[in-house]
Amino acid sequence: ASLAGTGLYACGTFRYPVLDLESWAEGGTHDFESHYLDGLIGTLTEHPDRYRNRSPLRRAGRITAPFLILQGLDDVICPPAQCETFRRAAAEHGVPHACITFEGEGHGFRRRDTVVRALESELALYTQVFGIAAPDVPRLELRTDGAE
Repeated sequence: ASLAGTGLYACGTFRYPVLDLESWAEGGTHDFESHYLDGLIGTLTEHPDRYRNRSPLRRAGRITAPFLILQGLDDVICPPAQCETFRRAAAEHGVPHACITFEGEGHGFRRRDTVVRALESELALYTQVFGIAAPDVPRLELRTDGAE
């Protein structure tokens, strides 16, 4: 949400993020995390306006900085579907982005190859956005359309 709320950031990386606060609070996560947001912003029943105003998904159209989403496809805490919905919403506004998903990974990356690819992709984003010459860093394809 902070990337949408200010022009302060040149880019951003989201790792297994909560992007739709309302659906997450309505049972879009497993039981252990289901009341996590209650302590941060109150309950959805008592403060629906807070959920709407602070939900990154609802603010996707305000993002102008390039971003990278890194998401495990087996994540039961932050469902991968939220990333796809967010990515498409940002793409509707032509925001440069990349979304990389990892099979067999959940909330937090465990496999060595996943960690390496995630870090290399993040480094690629920063070198491209900040114009850093890094010939050994693979280029990250930033899209501005809704295609995956």
